[in-house]
Amino acid sequence: MYPISLSAITFPAIDPVAISLGPLEVHWYGLMYVLGILAGWAFVRFVTARDHLWGPTGSPIRKVEVDDFVTWAVVGIIAGGRLGYVLFYNLGYYLQNPLEIPAIWDGGMSFHGGALGSIIAMVLFARSRGFSPYSLLDVVAAASCFGLFFGRIANFINSELWGRPTDVAWGVIFPNGGPEPRHPSQLYEAALEGAVVFAVLCVLIFAFKKLRHPGFIGGAWVFGYGASRILVEFFRTPDAHIGYLAGGWLTMGMVLSLPMLAIGLWGMLTASSRTPWRTAPDTDEA
Repeated sequence: MYPISLSAITFPAIDPVAISLGPLEVHWYGLMYVLGILAGWAFVRFVTARDHLWGPTGSPIRKVEVDDFVTWAVVGIIAGGRLGYVLFYNLGYYLQNPLEIPAIWDGGMSFHGGALGSIIAMVLFARSRGFSPYSLLDVVAAASCFGLFFGRIANFINSELWGRPTDVAWGVIFPNGGPEPRHPSQLYEAALEGAVVFAVLCVLIFAFKKLRHPGFIGGAWVFGYGASRILVEFFRTPDAHIGYLAGGWLTMGMVLSLPMLAIGLWGMLTASSRTPWRTAPDTDEA
């Protein structure tokens, strides 16, 4: 039992509805998703337009293809995120209630599932357009940091996915988290998975020109996210219907993130043998 710190922060009264126009209500969560997608899309367009970052052959991805991929990415993220939540976090319930699987409006999305869904979308899209899937993975991985940052801010606003009880000075008393101050683990994730990982990837892209070795940036992102998520899991409260695993410290988030460390290292170590390629003829620019 943690004592209530006199310096604990009371959760600010934030309306989950960001914009209300008559019967139309735009929630912060949806708004943050839109901001993340738009910011990521702009970043990918910016990077793919700079041929010097890619080496002598230039960028293998055209701007029109970046625009076309947005729809594929949204479908991959939503479908993968939902199926990942069903399979990894609440399979028993959905086996008994299969008609509720598509009900994403009731909540329940898995980041790891969304990442896998978007990777599948990237491979299929790049192959269909005739350029390296690794190059698309590199730029989309870096751009995903925007979605992670804004998404975790939305989790904080919604008072969800809060952390474990704590007596640190910045502990927050969440309205649905009991009387104890808790780690604002959503903000920890926004800082690590969003800002810090993105900063590191930008250094690798712009200073070290790692886009010239397809798969390196994607591998660095996979490793960086996995390490950040494992660290934050020590402060985050696990899903109530799963709880802790293996003696009270291991969480499902850790289990799903551990393989990411190995995959990320593999991506970085093998990237030197790859170069950007494109077999399809140039498309008209939009």
